[in-house]
Amino acid sequence: MRILICPDSFKECLTARQVAEHIASGIQRILPSADIKIIPLADGGEGTVAALMHTTEGRIVNVEVHDPLMRTIHSFFGLTGDGETALIEMASASGLELLKPYERNPLITSSFGTGELIKYALDEGCKRIIVGMGGSATNDGGMGAVMALGVKFYDKKGGELPQGGGSLDQLAGIDMKGMDERIHKCRIDVACDVDNPLTGENGASLVYGLQKGGDTAMAEQLDRNLQLFARKIKDSLGRDIEHVPGSGAAGGLGGGMMAFFNAKIRPGFNLISEYIDLEKYIGSADLIITGEGRIDFQTQFGKTPVGVAFLAKKHNKPVIAVAGTLGRGYEVLYEKGIQCFVPIVDKPVSLEVSIRDAGYLLEQTAERISRMLQLGISLKGIF
Repeated sequence: MRILICPDSFKECLTARQVAEHIASGIQRILPSADIKIIPLADGGEGTVAALMHTTEGRIVNVEVHDPLMRTIHSFFGLTGDGETALIEMASASGLELLKPYERNPLITSSFGTGELIKYALDEGCKRIIVGMGGSATNDGGMGAVMALGVKFYDKKGGELPQGGGSLDQLAGIDMKGMDERIHKCRIDVACDVDNPLTGENGASLVYGLQKGGDTAMAEQLDRNLQLFARKIKDSLGRDIEHVPGSGAAGGLGGGMMAFFNAKIRPGFNLISEYIDLEKYIGSADLIITGEGRIDFQTQFGKTPVGVAFLAKKHNKPVIAVAGTLGRGYEVLYEKGIQCFVPIVDKPVSLEVSIRDAGYLLEQTAERISRMLQLGISLKGIF
């Protein structure tokens, strides 16, 4: 039996690779002859670099960048085994978790550090850069990231704008002359699982501004600022990004990268699965086991388990989804191609305990799945 194990991470608990390894360990105890293939997955958010480093036999590059408040920090990006593709999580330089709660302020936080990561990738000679969105602390339309690559933004008096989306209402001019020319020779892909436009009621500021430390007045101000930013980009570059789905990702970083770097925005799972040719592995497996920390009705909107199920359905392959917990409405995913859902918790326990014991619980769950497979094999032909 050929079993493909391809889960996402259990957030704040285990990486995708750790999840897959624990599942594999449990299966091997009961089905030692099973041919097991592990492919850790991600949808562009946290864990994307770690997942792809395993699959591409790549390495982590440690660097220094500026955090959302322009303080120097240690960060990283991934470099694939062939050295041609860089994998960047914007949150590792411009993420909300880099700030204490009282430091969060979307008027002043900057995506400059993400631009620095891109510049480091160019220094490595990369021909392609994949930037995973998610967990952003910023709402600057990607202005900071673009500044890190040499573009200048001026006010009416000719002064350079300070960092942060709060300064965009002063934007009067854009100077592209100093932009790093290498960016035009590199393919840039943005991996995200949201389709919010840059502005408006579903835009970056009004939907996500509050969780980044803003209040309603701030969110409305930032939305107006991004409207102005979009108009200036259209006037200066001839690119209309304001209402493009995904342009609002990571506080508008998606839109900024489209406008200045000619980046393409793609659903994160689709981009990652195509890059590693996941469908090829699914097509050659007898059973696919996927999963993530929480599976509920929201999982159908671009999350890893439903992406795996979609590919498996094309090849008529059965899918089992393992979850830390099953939430409201998960049943809709039966229609998406997942045949069975198995939560790892087998008795009432606290969240702290389930996180602490997640590895053990995954192995026990995998053992139960394996015994059910044995039972199914013994009953073959009866039903």
